[in-house]
Amino acid sequence: MASIPDSAKQLLKGKNFAHVATLMADGSPQVTPVWVDHEGDTILVNTAAGRLKPRNMERDERVAISVIDHENPYIALAVQGRVSEIAEQGADEHIDALAKRYMGVDEYPLRAPGEVRLIVRIEPDKVSYNGE
Repeated sequence: MASIPDSAKQLLKGKNFAHVATLMADGSPQVTPVWVDHEGDTILVNTAAGRLKPRNMERDERVAISVIDHENPYIALAVQGRVSEIAEQGADEHIDALAKRYMGVDEYPLRAPGEVRLIVRIEPDKVSYNGE
């Protein structure tokens, strides 16, 4: 597993949006903007069961993620890695914590009725960071 520099982890702690690329069944890329988080060098993304992104990740664990500093878009983190886990446990609390950070609300307001949330854990294989 590759390491993410501590200065780059600041991007993962802020209100910076990420784009995660997954692979479709035919090998073509699919990209989605997401909120992003981390635990050490593991990148966390929260999504809902049944969406295209987790279906692609279950079929092919390879992903790429880019995060741009919203205050200085010339600072960026790019990660190529693999999904190590997709789990329901803790996902509801995680999306609420992300909603607090990104939206300033205590509870994620965009949940669909009956929606099952998932935490995706991504282990980096290659890291590129052009910040300080």
